[in-house]
Amino acid sequence: MKHFNRVLLKLSGESLLGKQGHGIDGEVLSRYADEIQRAGQSGTQIAIVIGGGNIFRGVKGATEGMDRVQGDYMGMMATMINSIALQDALERKGIHTRLMSAIRMEQIAEPFIRRRAIRHLEKGRVVIFGAGTGNPYFTTDTAASLRAIEIEADAILKGTRVDGIFDSDPEKNPDARKFSTISGDEVLKLQLSVMDLTAFTLCRDNKIPFLVFNMDKSDNLNRILNGDDVGTRVHWD
Repeated sequence: MKHFNRVLLKLSGESLLGKQGHGIDGEVLSRYADEIQRAGQSGTQIAIVIGGGNIFRGVKGATEGMDRVQGDYMGMMATMINSIALQDALERKGIHTRLMSAIRMEQIAEPFIRRRAIRHLEKGRVVIFGAGTGNPYFTTDTAASLRAIEIEADAILKGTRVDGIFDSDPEKNPDARKFSTISGDEVLKLQLSVMDLTAFTLCRDNKIPFLVFNMDKSDNLNRILNGDDVGTRVHWD
């Protein structure tokens, strides 16, 4: 049985690195497209925001000393590169998509228009939101929260490389304890690094639940959409 009607899937740009030190790993991209394809068969409407860290981190040396606003716009361009790559991977598997950008670039993407985005989702298309919020000083986590609110998503699903939210970094501490559910207030109290404070506040103020899960484990996304207990769910009650 379908557990969500509409979700916003947040992916990090770094996740596309795979075993490479930079750029996009084609195998990871194809695997993510497979996961999204299976998830879409549940009937859930899927929107996606992906970061640009795999590309922008690679030019960090060139941006040192650069104006912050200019650097942030470079980061937005990096998210568009990843968004185009993901769109291509999905389309090659027969999935209908639309890429919408917060910055106008008509040759490669539609401008973000809320009502049009919702209509695409209602028609069963996967909608990818690129270029963050279109404004400097905001992260792609904030963009994901904002877009989720605008399209009235039931939840934000944050795909990471760990199994959920832990009381310490599980990649450094093998004894780290995983939470199956946790309240937003507890996340703040324990100062857990889940998403940036602006994004977190948007979710809290609009009572949007979000789940943190391991996107690299096969079928995790599909299991979440079918109501299985996967990852960590953050709630606001």
